[in-house]
Amino acid sequence: MIDPECMNALSQTNFNFPGQTGFYRGKVRDVYAFDQHLLMIASDRISAFDVILPRAIPYKGQVLNQIAEHFLNATDDVVPNWLLAVPDPNVSFGRRCEPFPVEMVVRGYLAGHAARTYQSGLRTLCGVTLPEGLNENDRLPQPILTPSTKAHEGHDEDISRDEIINQGLVNDADYTQLETYALALFERGTQMAAERGLILVDTKYEFGKLDGTIYLIDEIHTPDSSRYFYADGYIDRQNAGQAQRQLSKEFVREWLIVNGFQGKQGQIIPDMNDAWVQEISERYIELYEQVTGKAFAKRTEPDLPGTIEENVRRLLSSRQN
Repeated sequence: MIDPECMNALSQTNFNFPGQTGFYRGKVRDVYAFDQHLLMIASDRISAFDVILPRAIPYKGQVLNQIAEHFLNATDDVVPNWLLAVPDPNVSFGRRCEPFPVEMVVRGYLAGHAARTYQSGLRTLCGVTLPEGLNENDRLPQPILTPSTKAHEGHDEDISRDEIINQGLVNDADYTQLETYALALFERGTQMAAERGLILVDTKYEFGKLDGTIYLIDEIHTPDSSRYFYADGYIDRQNAGQAQRQLSKEFVREWLIVNGFQGKQGQIIPDMNDAWVQEISERYIELYEQVTGKAFAKRTEPDLPGTIEENVRRLLSSRQN
């Protein structure tokens, strides 16, 4: 049975806040710029293969924002981050950093894009050589970094460390620090996942710079940026050649692939019916509860945009006083 409440979703926002100097609508977040700060509102939009899908997913933005808050607070001793306040379950407010034009992707297992690349016959990914004889979802000998460019529109592209430095995207010293931070965050995330009976398979991190300091920005260890397996039964399933039980949005990508869509030119996004939208929503909530160990409290405000706007204006007013 379809839950009518589950069909209400925050597809976008269009606010005009005091002191606002700019606005950018990303694949998932609506970003409001101020002189020294950014305000990110996590919408319920969902993207896959770098394409925004036609249906928004109820509670998804709240899930992403609250997981990101959970992990940013749990890793601020590892890497300084941009977050200063969470004035609303869908909203984060923090330092306005100059972002590096690359995403730091860390992989501990051969899954997703890496597995598809490997199965195509390639043994090098972003300048990293992968060993022969791997099966999909096998653990790698050690975590590897496979960076990608950040595309505002269209597809992110794989890129190697040498290409990043040679093209002047990031200088050598900064990139070395980004590598150190990314691997340290992945180690912390792996430990935290293990405590919840999960395996952190792969993830991506974004960084920016402000006044000479590198900060972790955006989200961290969410289902949009990360892939998790259930640890229980992982080895047995792997030995039997079975698919792993996972918590991520990979199941959305797999559904799209089965229905003939991988974001390529000329392909049409398949219809998303109410039952499928509700299932995606429920799986995002499951992931929140599994990775954080907290019960998820669904928002029930009849005017969600109005509540968000009121909470943000209250925050901005308090910072001016």
